[in-house]
Amino acid sequence: MNKNAIVIQMIDLYYKKRGGVQCEECVELKKYAQYRLEKCPFKEKNMFCSKCSIHCYQPDKKEQIKKVMRYSGPRMLFYHPLLTIRHFIGG
Repeated sequence: MNKNAIVIQMIDLYYKKRGGVQCEECVELKKYAQYRLEKCPFKEKNMFCSKCSIHCYQPDKKEQIKKVMRYSGPRMLFYHPLLTIRHFIGG
């Protein structure tokens, strides 16, 4: 399972439903999330970021991603069912 894929889909879903256009904030958050996931020391263990002991996001980005996940998380099963099921099985 690719954590980058699910985070990108969640960000896309959030901003699509909130405004419909790819704003600079959206692109910046995607790049930041991808960078943090690439540098994650636990990426091989496939654990959820929320259960991680490190929390490597900057405070402002952490708040942004929390908003995205609160909104997109419950809706992911309807928009991307296979990706969501793989995420929960892998995590």
